[in-house]
Amino acid sequence: MNLRGLSVLLYKELLRFYKVWLQTLLAPIITALLYFLVFAHALEEQVQVYSGVSYTAFLIPGLVMMSIIQNAFANSSSSLIQSKVTGNIVFVLLSPLSYLEFFLAFVLASMVRGVVVGAGVCLVAVLFVSLPIHSAMILLGFALLSSAVLGSLGIIAGIWAEKFDQLAGFQNFVVLPLSFLSGVFYSIHSLPPFWQAVSHFNPFFYMIDGFRYGFFGVSDVDPWLSFGVIAVSLCLLAAITLFLLKSGYKLRH
Repeated sequence: MNLRGLSVLLYKELLRFYKVWLQTLLAPIITALLYFLVFAHALEEQVQVYSGVSYTAFLIPGLVMMSIIQNAFANSSSSLIQSKVTGNIVFVLLSPLSYLEFFLAFVLASMVRGVVVGAGVCLVAVLFVSLPIHSAMILLGFALLSSAVLGSLGIIAGIWAEKFDQLAGFQNFVVLPLSFLSGVFYSIHSLPPFWQAVSHFNPFFYMIDGFRYGFFGVSDVDPWLSFGVIAVSLCLLAAITLFLLKSGYKLRH
């Protein structure tokens, strides 16, 4: 493996979002904080999902994971579509990097951005409410796995899209609805049986539910099931992404 080339491409991807940190880091933290303030103020006295856990505390892990999901996807997808539209993707393709190194650099950068934004949301939110930590390793594991899944999905979307509006459509009609309907603001046990069953087909639900287990030690489904679903999703998306990169689909033609 060309570790030097991998590190240079990774540095380039990290520098890309760091240079515009107001847009890529601070803005999503403020957005999540606004969700937190509005929903916590409106529902704190009306909703209690877990015994002994306030709704405000219940809300924080969902918002943190939603921020990780959306920003990990946005990082890899926006980088690819910008490179394709401006034409500078050719310089990456001409470099002595394999498709595996290309994949790792983009996914690792997405993971960094997702986790940094998620950590920022968590640090700001805990100023308003105390939050227990049941298992720091579970929190870290779900954060890293989930951001890798969305980083891979972002590469697929960036390869598929030919224009910015196509990528925006993918994010608005796939990523955003799945993240909002994954239990960020509610427990699926509050839903009718049909919609509970539908929620179990949403992989984002397992990301948020497992991550929430890391804080409270309780969840809607077994955390090992959540971990398994996310791991399988990562393997499938990574295989698809590597196949597309190796074939050069919409990149070399």
